[in-house]
Amino acid sequence: MFKRYFITGLLIWIPLVITVWVIDVVVSTFEAVVPTMLSSESLFGRHIPGFSFALVVVVILATGIFAANLLGRKLLEVWEGLLGRIPLVRSIYTSVKQVSDTVLAPNGQAFRKAVLVQYPRQGSWSIGFLTGAPGGEIAARLPGEHVSVYLPTTPNPTSGFFLMMPRSDVIELGMTVDAALKYIVSMGVVAPVHPARGN
Repeated sequence: MFKRYFITGLLIWIPLVITVWVIDVVVSTFEAVVPTMLSSESLFGRHIPGFSFALVVVVILATGIFAANLLGRKLLEVWEGLLGRIPLVRSIYTSVKQVSDTVLAPNGQAFRKAVLVQYPRQGSWSIGFLTGAPGGEIAARLPGEHVSVYLPTTPNPTSGFFLMMPRSDVIELGMTVDAALKYIVSMGVVAPVHPARGN
């Protein structure tokens, strides 16, 4: 009886604690980029919870609005051109920008489709996400049509494996990306509902 009550309590608290922890990490990371001179202590003489985070959100929104007009786009091109002339910064910035543009773009295809692949061996199946298709020299050297697949690990989907697989070996799933992520993070406990059966 005690064991059953304890497990029931864990099932209630664990998702809540992990959610609060993730939010705290995100907020703390955003607040860490705010210089001391713009903190609530410097501006108002006292600590205001969430002030730095709100300031970062406002700056991001303002940047997006500014970059959406012609002048903003021109200045952004100049800024990226300057960064592109710095050897070490150029390689890091370009790589990060390409990834962020692909993942965060509203019309992008990265992580828009869950797939089923045989990994790490034939007969063992894993859930992954389509991230595009190989290009350039890699595509020229691969026989036939291939797709790029990100295979997340369990229970931490932020780490994983990047695979280039024949399209014929990849089975596209009808489930949403969110449902697939829940299935992966829960280690198969939270099974997704089949689309044909409804919710």
